[in-house]
Amino acid sequence: MKNNNALYLISRIREAANRFIVQELEANGIKGVVPSHGDILVVLYACEKCTMKELAQKIHRTKATLTVLVDKLIALKLIEKEKSSQDNRVTYIRLTPLGESYKGVFEKISCELNNLLFKDFSEEETKTLVTLLEKTRANIE
Repeated sequence: MKNNNALYLISRIREAANRFIVQELEANGIKGVVPSHGDILVVLYACEKCTMKELAQKIHRTKATLTVLVDKLIALKLIEKEKSSQDNRVTYIRLTPLGESYKGVFEKISCELNNLLFKDFSEEETKTLVTLLEKTRANIE
């Protein structure tokens, strides 16, 4: 079996991408949001509201971890909780108007990061890399 530094490289890429995201968010006046909040916001940009259980499943986090992230986004006034009108045991998470207003900024940052990641890659190289990373993820999960 080959011994290589793929995991090290993946980790360094993730660190650099996270730094880029935080810098760009702050440059756009969005303070306190970190990359781990991004998964929640992306899901909520795609759907009007989600239960905590649905959100945890979609972003592959435990309910405990999700609760911490949600509480932070509530404190930042980007999302809010809403009780179900049919079942008081069900609580939905939804974007606030402020959270909605940041959608374009998040999309722009995501596009810029993708352009940076795949700069100087051919379309074929990009597809190959993504395919190999998907296989790697499947192997480790």
